[in-house]
Amino acid sequence: MTRAESDHSGAPAGTDDPTLAELSEIAVLQRLFPRLPDADAALLGPGDDSAVVAAPDGRFVVTTDMMIQGPDFRLAWSRPQDLGWKAAATNLSDVAAMGARPTALVVAIAAPQQLPVSVLEGIADGLREACAALAPGCGVVGGDLSVSDTLTLAVTAFGDLEGRAPVLRSGARPGDVVAVAEGGNTLGQAGRGLALLFARGVDAAGTPDVAAADALRTEHPALLEAQLRPSPPILAGAAAAASGATAMLDVSDGLALDATRIARASGVLIDFDAAALGGHPESALGGGEDHSLLACFPADTALPTGFRPIGRVLALPAGEPAGITVDGAPHVPGGWDPYRGWDGHAG
Repeated sequence: MTRAESDHSGAPAGTDDPTLAELSEIAVLQRLFPRLPDADAALLGPGDDSAVVAAPDGRFVVTTDMMIQGPDFRLAWSRPQDLGWKAAATNLSDVAAMGARPTALVVAIAAPQQLPVSVLEGIADGLREACAALAPGCGVVGGDLSVSDTLTLAVTAFGDLEGRAPVLRSGARPGDVVAVAEGGNTLGQAGRGLALLFARGVDAAGTPDVAAADALRTEHPALLEAQLRPSPPILAGAAAAASGATAMLDVSDGLALDATRIARASGVLIDFDAAALGGHPESALGGGEDHSLLACFPADTALPTGFRPIGRVLALPAGEPAGITVDGAPHVPGGWDPYRGWDGHAG
């Protein structure tokens, strides 16, 4: 089996695919820049010490997120394009959760010297594809390359509030409708996809395996796509803000855990309708990495396109801690915790 067939390097078998150690930083960048998306808001893009990005609103939203081989992804399971797509999507979703429109990304990558350059080219392609599909007009305006034993992607995203107030976690009020916009995936699919990978995407020794993961892609395409290449509803964030959303966040660590964050910030109780969570309510509540948008709206507000009701905000009973319930029953939130959720393997 060739390297390209065995490790998702992204290079067709038999083609020239030098490692990073065989190329200079300038040579690598010359291969990456043509693949990266331009940003409509960039007044000055890559090439100087800093980019210059327009902020017509006078303010900008900024967020950052990291993806590290091991706790965040396995190269045996993710193709390079998947990594670039997911790195963009997860950051774009955080911008959308503030009610902003994503405008620009800055991307830093640290990679082992023996890594084929085609992996970075694939990551760049994924970044471009995600921006074009999820946040048209958003692009990469700069970044950095470095060397590390562990492949690491760090993305910083910027967004334009377009004159609106940011939507915070602390604005939910009793009587609000709790709604979710799921984009291309439904609640719980990403968690179920990850469970499949850990259960069946490995060889006999338990090591992440390319062939096993590819078989799962064919057998369970929706679940694997939700985990490896999520499609969050980026444009729904600004629509929610324009419709008067009182609170909102990106569901990245699990619906129950993230809803608890809104409840605690707002000093309320959030009650979910179990029937609205779909056929796998436990996966929906605790799966993580859905990157849906969870928002609260005044009861008399027409929900914007893409949102559907899944619960309501209740007044907090005297002496009770803020949190969530499901059909009125207390629910202990679970979800992703990077300090406790990693099994120590890189893959």
